[in-house]
Amino acid sequence: MAFELPDLPYSLDALADLGMSRETLEYHHDLHHKAYVDNGNKLISGTEWDGKSLEEIITGTYDPSAVAQSGIFNNISQLWNHNQFWEMMGPSETAIPSELEAALVENFGSVDDFKTAFSAAGAGQFGSGWAWLVKDADGSLKITKTENGVNPLCFGQTALLGCDVWEHSYYIDFRNKRPAYLTNFLNKLVNWENVASRL
Repeated sequence: MAFELPDLPYSLDALADLGMSRETLEYHHDLHHKAYVDNGNKLISGTEWDGKSLEEIITGTYDPSAVAQSGIFNNISQLWNHNQFWEMMGPSETAIPSELEAALVENFGSVDDFKTAFSAAGAGQFGSGWAWLVKDADGSLKITKTENGVNPLCFGQTALLGCDVWEHSYYIDFRNKRPAYLTNFLNKLVNWENVASRL
């Protein structure tokens, strides 16, 4: 069965007052995300990956020794990444649930220290990629950054929060100010209840 572009969990206008405009969502979800879906479906059609889950394809096609990942990996991984990204944001301000707050304090010293480190990871990712808050196999929380479409599944980690730092995610609203976009993401856009549910 072919993968489909999921609907946004909110309207195209829902995040506009929070720093992510309707135009950004139209380009990012309706065009970029849709392209990953369409291209991914074409590339896996008739291959051993046809009928597999997104997670199976990602972990099965990721090559840690490759200079550049395959087309199947790139499109399917970006499809998965964006499926998570939209769910990790929301139009209603949510407080950080106590369990998540305690975990952030335990692992990073404070919520503010976590935000500083997460923003630094995203701003420091050279070129396109993602910043992540992940739960490692030992249960500890870590901040990572990945190039292009690579994601925590490739390393056996659980993605708790991811921020897309490809230019199409922020250039309409923030131009070249990636750090400002990251600060806005953490302070206004994150659905912390969704993040906590991934613990």
